[in-house]
Amino acid sequence: MSGVSPPGGKRRFVIQKHSATRLHYDFRLEAGGVLKSWAVPKGPSTDTKDKRLAIRTEDHPVDYLGFEGIIPSGEYGAGKVIVWDTGTYQNLAERHGRKVPVTQGVSQGHIKVWLEGEKLRGGYALTRTGGEGEPERWIMVKLADEGADAHRDPVTTEPASVRSGRTLDELPENP
Repeated sequence: MSGVSPPGGKRRFVIQKHSATRLHYDFRLEAGGVLKSWAVPKGPSTDTKDKRLAIRTEDHPVDYLGFEGIIPSGEYGAGKVIVWDTGTYQNLAERHGRKVPVTQGVSQGHIKVWLEGEKLRGGYALTRTGGEGEPERWIMVKLADEGADAHRDPVTTEPASVRSGRTLDELPENP
């Protein structure tokens, strides 16, 4: 999935289900030549009332968009990874009628995007809580739109990879 970005102001995103020290979902947005990344312990929600903790992590190379497999023991992030969802996104963040670039929004502590994924669609907002620190805590919420559904729980009902169709448990121990 590496290569040139889609046309029309759309960028790519990926959500990787990652069984490391703890199970979490890595939410990654292509911006500024890298993947801006957050670890979301409970995964994204389609319920507008859910506020999901998102811990800002280090930027990743864009080539990581399609990574699925096993990070070897002893390496940072060791564990199994699947591509839980992927697609394109549009930046919705504006200030005073002008678009705020995602990289600037991350620095300022607020971004808003429209996802067009295989599992998730619609608007999501991420807002930093408190001051800048380690780890940087954010809140991820689903915006009220046609993709919102309080009765749908894709984290539970759609556990498989959109890339391989496998769940984390179905990845081989030794690839």
